[in-house]
Amino acid sequence: MKSLLLTVLLLELVAVLKAQELLLDDQEDYSGTWYPKAMVHNGSLPHCKLPTRVFPVKVIALEDGDLEATVTVWKDDRCHEFKFVMRKTKEPGIYSTFHGKKTVHVEKTSVEGHYIFYCEGLHNGKSFGMGKLMGRNPEENPEAMEEFKKFIQRMELQEENMFVPEIRGESRNAHACPLCDS
Repeated sequence: MKSLLLTVLLLELVAVLKAQELLLDDQEDYSGTWYPKAMVHNGSLPHCKLPTRVFPVKVIALEDGDLEATVTVWKDDRCHEFKFVMRKTKEPGIYSTFHGKKTVHVEKTSVEGHYIFYCEGLHNGKSFGMGKLMGRNPEENPEAMEEFKKFIQRMELQEENMFVPEIRGESRNAHACPLCDS
């Protein structure tokens, strides 16, 4: 009788573990290096605030499906590195960040290795929205760009607010400025 009970418990444990494995397999893996290919804003950014140079974004998967992003920006003639956590919400592909003040939507495109990241929220009391076409490699992809333009139309954004910034190289030294290493 004990061996039958142990067998049933073992089978239940295997079933639970398999179900968890399937659940994890359904989750997208956003970890790695992402290259911004094109960007769009909702008209909330003045021209002088638009980035002309961008750097690869590093994403690390954390426990519970949260993500940590490391972003490098060029400001005041030098590089600044920022890290922030995107908290997984109940809805797939939607994350909350900056203490719930901003929401990040991650949308897979039909082009292999390309996603659209759209961040919206309030910044200095004003509505803010910015989308980025991101790829796993820095090469241009016209098919992905066309899909990004369709995303812009669907979101009722203005195509004239789309721009393609210059991608700068990755840093060879974790503490060095990527501009100085390119």
